[in-house]
Amino acid sequence: MEPAQALRTLGADAESIRSCVLPDSNPSERESLPFAVLGDEAWGTAALLAGRVGEWTFVYDDCGVTYDGTAEALSRDGRTAVTTVYTVNGDACLIYAVNGAAVASIYPDDLSLEEDLPGIPAELRAAIEAAGVADWEDLEPGEVDSLIGMRAACALAGLAVTLDDIRRIPLLIAPLHEPD
Repeated sequence: MEPAQALRTLGADAESIRSCVLPDSNPSERESLPFAVLGDEAWGTAALLAGRVGEWTFVYDDCGVTYDGTAEALSRDGRTAVTTVYTVNGDACLIYAVNGAAVASIYPDDLSLEEDLPGIPAELRAAIEAAGVADWEDLEPGEVDSLIGMRAACALAGLAVTLDDIRRIPLLIAPLHEPD
């Protein structure tokens, strides 16, 4: 799926989608780089940023408004999609969908690699194993490896890119107004 199609699938108005170059720095610690690009147009919206690395298209939603049903919507017509969420509250999840249906949901706070991995698709299992789990000795008691979902999604897509790398690829941006 091309980046513009992914943005439209998630609800962005086709006329609002445009090319984007991310700024070198954030003008405010309270806004994302895509939000900074949209400026006044972003108030009351989420900023969606999309691009393509290799065979995978990625979409970044700075407010998380597209989370529910995203993997399913993006995986229709025989595609595979992964969504991963990590909130300011520490909630984390990875949804893996194939052909419009979620086939695996991974929640790091109750993930057991020994019990959960055998029951998930081989491609996702390999990505989670490649992502690895944070060194538990570095975590506080009761803390979980909340970023395993993002590392697994990147491993699944073969992404090993930096923010500078992302700035060098063609990016599209669009505001997304939350439904009333």
